[in-house]
Amino acid sequence: MRHKPDRRILGIRFQTIGKLYHFSFPPEQDIRSGDFVIVSTSRGKEMGQVVTVLERGHKKKNGRIKPIERRATPQDLVLRRMWQRRELEAMINCRAKAAELGFQAIKITKAEYSYDGSRLMFLYSSEGDDKINLNPLQKEMKRSHRKAKIEFRHIGPRDVSKILGGMGACGLVERCCSMFLSEFSPISIRMAKAQGISLNPQEITGMCGRLRCCLIYEYEQYVEARKKLPKKKKRVVTPLGEGKVIDVLPLKEAVIVAFEDGKRIEFLKDEIQPYEELKALEQKASAPCDRHKEGGCNCKDKGSD
Repeated sequence: MRHKPDRRILGIRFQTIGKLYHFSFPPEQDIRSGDFVIVSTSRGKEMGQVVTVLERGHKKKNGRIKPIERRATPQDLVLRRMWQRRELEAMINCRAKAAELGFQAIKITKAEYSYDGSRLMFLYSSEGDDKINLNPLQKEMKRSHRKAKIEFRHIGPRDVSKILGGMGACGLVERCCSMFLSEFSPISIRMAKAQGISLNPQEITGMCGRLRCCLIYEYEQYVEARKKLPKKKKRVVTPLGEGKVIDVLPLKEAVIVAFEDGKRIEFLKDEIQPYEELKALEQKASAPCDRHKEGGCNCKDKGSD
């Protein structure tokens, strides 16, 4: 029986800074990183760009990996550019119709044509959690774009910020989400607390109105570093005597210790020892062993009974 060669796996993106999707292709096809290909998705045929070619034998955890349809032709690429030029006009038209129909609670953020113009998707955001009936607006768009299938997709504030771009709250010329973040990770207030960052909303909130994505960048390093250091208000023994921890510097692996005379000095992790742990060791070392109590050992304190 002839062995069937393994199909190779492609990592494909449909937007410049977008999520990575996996598709397979026969090894005899010469497809490389940077090439454009046509694939079949749940929304129909799409054009994507190959970002990476994975090793043979790679398997997807959930479900079967779909194969690519074909490599994109020069004609496909020209069609894609042509429809992309019409997206701004479609978005402006949709915004005008939405205002005309009285849709005040939604904001049309972007219009996206498929590479061949067969589908036109409007990305929008809305205020509140109430579901909005967009059927009247969709009918108007169908009249304006008869050859395309019209779809509306609701997106969150982070996606809106990613699409609009602009300067970040930290002063970066371009926001992280628009520059390199392909997916959004869950962010919580405890990440700011673990890093000792001020909980002032103006300092930890991004331009999207949500907690900044950068709060997760060093969070794990801070968590791991804190495990090796005493917490605040813990008493420690230092080369200069006993004191209380008043601040922790995780990335420096150091703490700031306050002494009774008012001095505050920084010590590295290796220069300090927990007070309770040291006292427990001293008590254990000074306690007589069980055989000593029975008079059956030769320890140093035997003659002190």
